Amino acid sequence: MSSDDNNGIGFIENRPFDEINIGDTAELSRTLTAQDIDAFAAVSGDVNPAHVDEAFAQEDIFHKVVAHGMWGGALISNVLGTQLPGPGTIYQDQTLKFLKPVGIGDTVTVRVTVTEKQPDKKHITLDCLCTTGDGKPVITGQAVVIAPDKKVKRPRMAMPDLVLHHRGASYDRLLSAAQKMDPLPTAVVHPCDESALEGALSARNLGLLEPVLVGPRSRIQHAADTAGLDISGLEIIDTPHSHASAERAVHLARDGRVKALMKGALHTDEVMSAVVSKANGLRSERRMSHVYVMDVPTYSKPLLITDAAINIAPDLQTKADMVQNAIDLARAIGIEMPKVAILSAVETITPRLQSTVEAGALCKMADRGQITGGMLDGPLAFDNAVSMRAVTTKGIKSDVAGQADILVAPDLEAGNMIAKQLMYLAGAEAAGIVLGAQVPIMLTSRADDRRTRIASAAIAVLYDQSLR
Repeated sequence: MSSDDNNGIGFIENRPFDEINIGDTAELSRTLTAQDIDAFAAVSGDVNPAHVDEAFAQEDIFHKVVAHGMWGGALISNVLGTQLPGPGTIYQDQTLKFLKPVGIGDTVTVRVTVTEKQPDKKHITLDCLCTTGDGKPVITGQAVVIAPDKKVKRPRMAMPDLVLHHRGASYDRLLSAAQKMDPLPTAVVHPCDESALEGALSARNLGLLEPVLVGPRSRIQHAADTAGLDISGLEIIDTPHSHASAERAVHLARDGRVKALMKGALHTDEVMSAVVSKANGLRSERRMSHVYVMDVPTYSKPLLITDAAINIAPDLQTKADMVQNAIDLARAIGIEMPKVAILSAVETITPRLQSTVEAGALCKMADRGQITGGMLDGPLAFDNAVSMRAVTTKGIKSDVAGQADILVAPDLEAGNMIAKQLMYLAGAEAAGIVLGAQVPIMLTSRADDRRTRIASAAIAVLYDQSLR
């Protein structure tokens, strides 16, 4: 390694053929992490369960997760390509012998030693040795390279950040918990397309729901036939159109025949119009609100966002109900003391910004027991709600800031934009339900994939169980 690089200047420099002598060495050390294994598996496609499945690995020959053998080989390539000979080196041959597995937490030291030079071809032969902290070899081998014939000194390239995220892992935990409960009788409202039917059937097959299909029988059967889905054995309640489907589904919930609703191939307004009807709807003493449960790749835990779908410009009492609904859901999915960030554009109460005034009032309502089960703080800007770095920079003292479980948006537009930006720019997945009615309502979108629909069903099951 060059002296410049050791001094932190950030250059990478080679050693041309004429500057290399027999016996010259170079080395590096690296401690294996679980993230290293995941990254190597993702890039190589090698998902051998000995490397990525802890349960399998425990029963395998080494009784633990071990690194891919070629992870060590890649470290050898690192030394050859960046130190000795360095930039401009061309691999010709490599032999490797794997002597011992490398486990998570092991520190591997790679050392290459020049053993032979061939001036006519500019070939360099190097012995390669990888050892762990106890000094025992784990990999041995020999490399043959073409060494560069000119001096090269280049700035060390800054590599892109690598975010490792197991897609759907948060939802898998919810699914596992929900499958321990009894299936939830659910009216699937107007399931007249493939996605609505497939979502309901998938949830049924996983033991989450007992679907009752409410809609025009002929259209439901046609959608099933077109998609190759088997709906035999499912109850179908025939209705003439989508409005009638919504009204009938609500009636089933009022009568106790079903314990949840799932939106199918109709507009959200049609479902919610029937739900909020003062005469025949599903109103309760609490205002209804929508809560997204988001799996965000760059956030370490599930993130709940409210309200992005129902309440356009909520007043203080509506926000109090939104907060309580979200807290209840967070507790239902296993968050014992949810941290609730009341969002605005600033962190101080500013009379000209009504959202900051209401944030302060909500926190005081929590202090007085009008909102229970969670820890509230606000107003907080978005960055201060989810980033400890932002919190530290601004010197904010808070048990919520930087680690929120729930984000309460000042209005529907802000909530919707936050959720959609996380979905489309950060790769987040978003399942969600409407709370505050007599039964939970799964407002799945036609754009939602199968996993999102299943996650919404799992959330509804867990919430219903918490009410019981």
